[in-house]
Amino acid sequence: PTSVRALLQHADRRPGQCGSSSPPAAMGLLRRDRLLPLLLLCSLLAADLYFHVWPEVRRRGGLFLLLTSWSPASCPCPLPPTSRAAPSKLRRLFLHPLHRGPPEPTPDPDHYLLSGDEVARSYRKKVSRWNRRHKLHGKELNLSYPSIQAQLNLQANWLQFHQEISRSGLYPRDSLTVPKLLEDMRSFDTISADYSPDEKALLGTCDCSQIVKPSGVHLKLVLRFRDYGKAMFKPMRQKREEETPDDVFYFVDSQRHNAEIAAFHLDRILDFRRVPPVAGRMINITQEILELTEDEVLQSVFFISPAKNVCFFAKCPYMCKTEYAVCGNPHLLEGALVAFLPSLSLAPRVSVPNPWIRSYTFTGKEEWEVNPFYCNTLKQLYPYNTTNRLLNIIDMAIFDFLIGNMDRHHYEMFSKFEEDGFLIHLDNARGFGKHSHDEISILA
Repeated sequence: PTSVRALLQHADRRPGQCGSSSPPAAMGLLRRDRLLPLLLLCSLLAADLYFHVWPEVRRRGGLFLLLTSWSPASCPCPLPPTSRAAPSKLRRLFLHPLHRGPPEPTPDPDHYLLSGDEVARSYRKKVSRWNRRHKLHGKELNLSYPSIQAQLNLQANWLQFHQEISRSGLYPRDSLTVPKLLEDMRSFDTISADYSPDEKALLGTCDCSQIVKPSGVHLKLVLRFRDYGKAMFKPMRQKREEETPDDVFYFVDSQRHNAEIAAFHLDRILDFRRVPPVAGRMINITQEILELTEDEVLQSVFFISPAKNVCFFAKCPYMCKTEYAVCGNPHLLEGALVAFLPSLSLAPRVSVPNPWIRSYTFTGKEEWEVNPFYCNTLKQLYPYNTTNRLLNIIDMAIFDFLIGNMDRHHYEMFSKFEEDGFLIHLDNARGFGKHSHDEISILA
């Protein structure tokens, strides 16, 4: 203890003090040693202020507002408990008076696409027919477990969505059904899986040896839920950060499931309401597709990859090879679920070629690309000279420009609404391919 005390007294002596034997160089080293911890502490304090305190000050409205609203007496008081989480930015936008606009007038019955009685009768027959066919299929396979039966609920959100379709859009601006439908598609159990009608119609009608890249319609499946609702499943095919390479033509570009999701929300923000509701979801492709499908062709395209992941691919005419397959991890696969529109037997639709369709060849050009008077000529033709059709096409072009979609070769309309009906913005999976490029030709 005596030697330690002597060392401390020796270290505390300043230069010039009586009895100090430490040279000035040694004292300079001692000061630098004290300076380094001080600089380290200052750096930590600055980092804490920049990354924690300053963001909180900005969130509360700035330093002045924070100082003027703070009172020592209220500081220790706990915050009152909140009954529910704060609404999202998107929800707050939809509730804003400038977005809501004036109240929509109560439409007359002819304003809607479908009538309630007609819908109920039609879907009761469809459910009964589906259950009967599903039961017969189970007997043919001698299945020991009971077959899953669909149960039609006339209050189901997908059915309410169909009945809300009107001349003004696929759903009203203040629809309470759409958020519920999105949640249903994210959570409901599936009871069947099948190829889409387009793929069934074209199955086996092409030469797979001629396909050099997975182009054409996105690999997609129809998933059926227990309440007889159904959605189109479009699986994730590439990483989120991947962009369309500069050397890739738009008609062979990959299709992105999250582009469908983002396009739905943008369409809703713009108040077009012409894109069907889309939700993201993780699908167990073994339990929710392979084990539930009755389609032998779909069952035959499943395989196990070298990485022990479950994969599947589409038959001709789109992707004929296993290298174009999509794979789970090992069973789970992310994708987008697009709500179905009413069946064509209930609500017929007409598909019309886009006047500004692009050339789907490597060298060809369409007339609008070479004829400067194309638009003036088109405006003289029916239905573009007497209806809102051209204005609706302009809306669609602005929407496609914002999402970067160059693949709008057709548009669809409900036949009941005739020539003045709105255009349905379907198939937006080729949007959002380049985040920093604006394709001006879309606005032609």
